[in-house]
Amino acid sequence: MLRIGLVGCGHIGTVHSYALRQLTDAGLVDAAITSTFDTDPERAQRLAEASNASRAESLEALLDAVDVAWICTWTNGHLPAVEAAVARGLPVFCEKPLAPTLPDCRRIADLLGTVPHQVGLVLRHAPVFCNLAEIVHSGRYGKPMALVLRDDQYFPIQGMYGSTWRSDVAKAGGGTLIEHSIHDLDVINWVLGPAGSVSAHTASIFGYEGIDDSAAVRLDYAGGATASLISVWHQVTTRPSTRRLELFCEEAFLWTEDDYLGPLHVETSAGSETIEGRPPTWIDRLTVPEVLAKPLAQYAEPSKAFLDALVADGANARGFPGVEVALAAHEVVDGAYRSAAAGGGTVPLPTRPGALR
Repeated sequence: MLRIGLVGCGHIGTVHSYALRQLTDAGLVDAAITSTFDTDPERAQRLAEASNASRAESLEALLDAVDVAWICTWTNGHLPAVEAAVARGLPVFCEKPLAPTLPDCRRIADLLGTVPHQVGLVLRHAPVFCNLAEIVHSGRYGKPMALVLRDDQYFPIQGMYGSTWRSDVAKAGGGTLIEHSIHDLDVINWVLGPAGSVSAHTASIFGYEGIDDSAAVRLDYAGGATASLISVWHQVTTRPSTRRLELFCEEAFLWTEDDYLGPLHVETSAGSETIEGRPPTWIDRLTVPEVLAKPLAQYAEPSKAFLDALVADGANARGFPGVEVALAAHEVVDGAYRSAAAGGGTVPLPTRPGALR
């Protein structure tokens, strides 16, 4: 059995802990959390007790006692945890964003490239976006022309998130664009491929220095296509985190307002079609109500895929998405922030052939 060490026991660490525990209890993975660590010992103790694990006194003690490092700290805690795990040759699951700055993201990319790893860009496993990407890449409706994605979420320092560190630029590196919409920019990379340039406007309306709560991003492509992202952290605490994506191809209009199963709606001159996403076949083995099983599967499915790869391939395992995919999204984020800082001018982007899909 693979022994998992959970590093970081806040909101997202708790989500991963629950997903991993469900997979273990259902016999779906040959792995279990056996150790937890957090800079807040009480949080680490709570998750240790829930997982029938032990609380480590230090990061080093945890890493010396496990087979896999599962890193879920706040963003600027990723690099030291990755460095320590890779120094021991451990496989690493690392949450997104990789790091607050692009140089630190590149450092993490270099490190993770030497060990089995996976990055927590979970929308890569969402059936609705898998269906969208397959349709676009097939070319069945011609070339993509214009994509629009709106992502909104109440400011995640409150409510069920309670992640007060997200108002601290030193820990987070920025606001809604890097912390939340790194997912969105990765989906856009996946569906449309690498953009040639980016321009952006950001604002900090709620007054947290360096923390953007509103961002408008435009991506331009060599063939004339465009992508527009609106990302907002608001104070409507009754509103769930939502995404709506619309895409015009030459011969179809595709849209969804659900970021896991969809459905994906397709409208053409011949009529309309609704494509339902399917959850994993093993979802009924989870011991939670269906209303919880489906959102939990968003995290459980990629986690299971990584653990299965480690069992099957050991040191040769590579999870998906890998760090090259995450780094490509970070390059777009960095370009967008540089554009916004310069008044919204166009910033050219590097290309990464083969890294985005």
